[in-house]
Amino acid sequence: MSEPTPDPIESFIRRWEESGGHERANYQLFLSELCAILEVPPPDPAQPENEKNAYVFERSVTRVKPDGTATTNYLDLYKSGHFVLETKQGATAKKSGKDGQEVKLDLPSTSTVSTGHGKRGTAGYDKAMEKAYNQASGYISDLPAEDGRPPFLIVCDVGHVFEIYAEFTRSGGRYQRFPDPKNHRIYLEDLRDPKTRELLRTIWTDPMSLDPSKRVAKVTRDIAGRLADLARSLEADKHNPELVALFLQRCLFTMFAEDIGLLPKDGFLNLLKKIEGNTGGFVAMITSLWNDMAKGTDYSVAIMEKVAYFNGGLFENPTALPLSEKQIGLLIHAAKSDWTEVDPAIFGTLLERALDPRERHKLGAHYTPRSYVERLIEPTIMEPLRDEWQAVKTAAVQYLDQDKIKKAREEVEDFHHRLCDVKVLDPACGSGNFLYVALEHLKRLEAEVLDFFESIGGNRALEMDSFKVRPNQFLGIEINPSAARIAQLVLWIGYFQWQHRTTGTADTNDRPLLQGKDTIENRDAVLEYDERIPRLDEDGKVVRIWDGQTTKPHPVTGKEVPDESATIDLFDYVNPRRPEWPEADFVVGNPPFVGASRMRDFLGDGYTEAVRTAWKGDVPESADFVMFWWQRSAELVRAGKIHRFGLITTNSIRQTFNRRVLEPHLNAEKNPMHLAFAIPDHPWVDSADGAAVRIAMTVGEFGFLDGELHRVTEEFEIENGEHDVSIETIEGTILANLRSGAAISSADRLTANLELSNRGHELGGSGFILTRVQAKNLGYSIHSETYKYIREYRNGRDITEKSRDVLLIDLYGLGEKEVASKVPSLYQHVLNHVKPERDQNRNPRLRQFWWLHRRLREDLRRMVAELPRYIATVETSKHRFFVFLDKSILPDNMLVNIAVDDAYHLGILSSKVHVHWALAAGGRLGYGNDPRYNKTRCFETFPFPDPGEATRERIRELGEKLDAHRKRQQQAHPDLTLTGIYNVLEKLRSGEALTDKERKIHDDGLVTVQKQIHDELDEAVFHAYGWDDLWQRLQNGEDSETVEAELLERLVALNHERAEEEKRGLVRWLRPEFQAPEENGLPKEKQEEIEFQAEKAAAKPKIKVEKQKWPTALPEQVAAIQKLLPALGPDAKALSEAFGRTSKKRIGQVEEILSTLAALGQL
Repeated sequence: MSEPTPDPIESFIRRWEESGGHERANYQLFLSELCAILEVPPPDPAQPENEKNAYVFERSVTRVKPDGTATTNYLDLYKSGHFVLETKQGATAKKSGKDGQEVKLDLPSTSTVSTGHGKRGTAGYDKAMEKAYNQASGYISDLPAEDGRPPFLIVCDVGHVFEIYAEFTRSGGRYQRFPDPKNHRIYLEDLRDPKTRELLRTIWTDPMSLDPSKRVAKVTRDIAGRLADLARSLEADKHNPELVALFLQRCLFTMFAEDIGLLPKDGFLNLLKKIEGNTGGFVAMITSLWNDMAKGTDYSVAIMEKVAYFNGGLFENPTALPLSEKQIGLLIHAAKSDWTEVDPAIFGTLLERALDPRERHKLGAHYTPRSYVERLIEPTIMEPLRDEWQAVKTAAVQYLDQDKIKKAREEVEDFHHRLCDVKVLDPACGSGNFLYVALEHLKRLEAEVLDFFESIGGNRALEMDSFKVRPNQFLGIEINPSAARIAQLVLWIGYFQWQHRTTGTADTNDRPLLQGKDTIENRDAVLEYDERIPRLDEDGKVVRIWDGQTTKPHPVTGKEVPDESATIDLFDYVNPRRPEWPEADFVVGNPPFVGASRMRDFLGDGYTEAVRTAWKGDVPESADFVMFWWQRSAELVRAGKIHRFGLITTNSIRQTFNRRVLEPHLNAEKNPMHLAFAIPDHPWVDSADGAAVRIAMTVGEFGFLDGELHRVTEEFEIENGEHDVSIETIEGTILANLRSGAAISSADRLTANLELSNRGHELGGSGFILTRVQAKNLGYSIHSETYKYIREYRNGRDITEKSRDVLLIDLYGLGEKEVASKVPSLYQHVLNHVKPERDQNRNPRLRQFWWLHRRLREDLRRMVAELPRYIATVETSKHRFFVFLDKSILPDNMLVNIAVDDAYHLGILSSKVHVHWALAAGGRLGYGNDPRYNKTRCFETFPFPDPGEATRERIRELGEKLDAHRKRQQQAHPDLTLTGIYNVLEKLRSGEALTDKERKIHDDGLVTVQKQIHDELDEAVFHAYGWDDLWQRLQNGEDSETVEAELLERLVALNHERAEEEKRGLVRWLRPEFQAPEENGLPKEKQEEIEFQAEKAAAKPKIKVEKQKWPTALPEQVAAIQKLLPALGPDAKALSEAFGRTSKKRIGQVEEILSTLAALGQL
């Protein structure tokens, strides 16, 4: 391609360098002329069909607001798959270039000439550029999914500067300054440089070719290959492979150090050349150099120059291996490589393969691409830190607007100090690729923070003298000692690379350069034990098994298969237990891909049995190996010890055997957690062997909130096993099966359901419980006084299993003297069997009223007083069913009781509609991870249908039929239990074969008949809601999880509709004569039929806003407002009310925050 003559370029620069004024008037002409000098086609004319506007000015995008309304925004310049460009127009207050800008406040101008979006080099201008970036980033999120995300975002001040940002994963990550924070601006005068024009031309024509990971990957592969050649040669000389690996690690860091500038240039290379022909001096000279690096010296005899103080475990007691002349030649060849170009994100994996003879055959295999790692690092670590930084930055800008410059600097300083204290842990770190990528991203954020700090008058150099993000913030656990050393090495290489790239020198001025102790621990992350004992066979010989790692080519297929000659001893583990992890703020990593069925083959019987023993009760034996890491991470999040965790697992995490680990944490009532981010199915490259696998990503965080579910919609293989993917994002509750569920947490308690449910009686002593023989001995008979105070009693096992047939002493309403005089036999019984235990109770009330139950349940007594029967369900049970209990029966504390006697309500509650709601809304509990029925979350939020009388009567009839059927069969067959019946019913529905025992239950319980009743009941209840379409889809065999997800969305929407009705005064009471006797008999408004079309999305549920405390510090106030904006919008009064009693001062504070957010483009 021919270069244009200088004249058009100079003309372009002179024409536009004095520009200022109105962006809208100038930007299209400016960009069109830019395309001409770049020799790229100009934008196309816009088409009426927006999907055809792939390269146009003013491309429209639609944004749907939280309230359901939509607005249209316009991208200044858009090229699909390439970039979004947002323009601003500043004005030059004084001549300045990229090296001479001054920071000053933006003062009002008396000139009639427009200053556009502010004078360049002022605080107002910086704010306008920040706003443009945030606007463009928001517009990209609004692009249609089929367009994908462009790799570049450009902010252009017309006639002055281009700010370049890139996000090569194109999957929702933040756009970073490109190529780095120091060099992301292209000024108008820079266009004189052909390299600058070529960079912009490539953004227009082939943007993905600029992804630096693609270029450095080839260099990194070449270097790893040279090290592998040298390792092979040394091993052929019978050197121990571990010593070879350590020797070469020291060599490579030395080569890196001289290339990056930490050692004198070519010092090591020249030393090698000197001794190439005199191999006898190699060991002494290299060992001498490494000793100098360990301690630092003003004069190194080895290279005859000053050597900095490196320290670090790498050069502790260093001894070089003797090399032949040929081997020194190989080392020289490696030293001539450009080590500054190594990519630490993949170097660790390749180096591990190069230095391990068992792994070397995999050197040409694929590695885990950086883009895949970033896809998890972003939501796990960077998004929460960036949210925190945005809140601090907004607060600082607000302080600047108030002329509180010192306060603004203090806020930024405090955040930087916090950033320098963040700890990231990878508990299965391998050779450190996740830790390095996390380090680089934190360094990028640090650069942004320091740029802003400097722009408001802070001393950047002084700040970095004391505080900087360092490798010692990145912690790892790795069981492979060689990989652990490589991971530590990778962190230091990446750290010095970043320093060199952003400051021009790799020297951090820290002494020693390699500070502190190693942060990578060489140990097991999921099993601790006292000792290992070799397992012996029947002949007393040590049992040996395959080492789980070494492979060989199959003689026929050529595929790698286990090498049966590579064996290790099989051990048993004494006192196996769960290990502690180092304290950290974030946990991220990629634990081993070993399925439950393969654990014994890969890990050995002894280890597998030990780790399962240590985690028994929390990780089922059917769960994959990675789930031990998931369990520990979830425990730490729920205990408040880490902020977030993000783990790679196989995509089978969605299956039942692994979901059993997730569900107790996601559904817990106390200290729950949620999935803030998940990708259920994503291509991956296993770093262990380069194999293509399918994985899932999950990010866990404390609380019960919505998250972002990313789904891969398309994927295209590009190179090195990497796939370019298109992703769609769904916001909502992420369920344990990694599907998006309705936001049940937003459901309101409905007045119509209140004052009808309660837990049963909590006794506070087993002495109240009587057998029938005991009761008879105490004078229990139908005509006796004791009959009034001895009641039938049922607990959960009485309902689900065989009844104990016990009675209960209930002395409610009597004082101690009354008990003694009216029923002396009962008085003596509780005196002997209850009071001794109560006397030891710390609660003075229980000691004082020792003859009464711990909880009197006066509200429940009042609810059921006028009823002949009521509904009960077991709080924690494998199956969710409801039964009628006679009013004479006192329910136990573990029964949830609903004070209605209409079989219509029993039918609704027993239907699939309510049972699925209860499963989603309630938690899970116990070793069996059984569903828990919480009356507040499951019953009081549930919107009952309001059908016509015929449908109501049909459901009532089926409800009576169901209850009578079960009781009749249990009475005829006393050994028949409801758990047994519903176990068989579940098998009938799944089509599984029944065992002999189950066939007897089926026949005794007439379970097929019961199934028919349930099916008819489900159909009637779906009809009652007007949702026959959902019932029909289930009958047609559509995926039940999909239908049930839509069912929940409809129920949540109906709940919100009912809540709004109740605000207007319309309450659809379940038992009006009891709940609202004053309203009984008034005409009831008919429920409006709610139509849901199959292709129409369910109504977006509102976000429930709990009252919260107004924070003291401004950054926390900003963060609190930002979290509430999706629910309440930029309404200062509504936002203020979310923090309790409002005031003019509070509204004023909120308005000021909203104004600052708007100025920064964050609204």
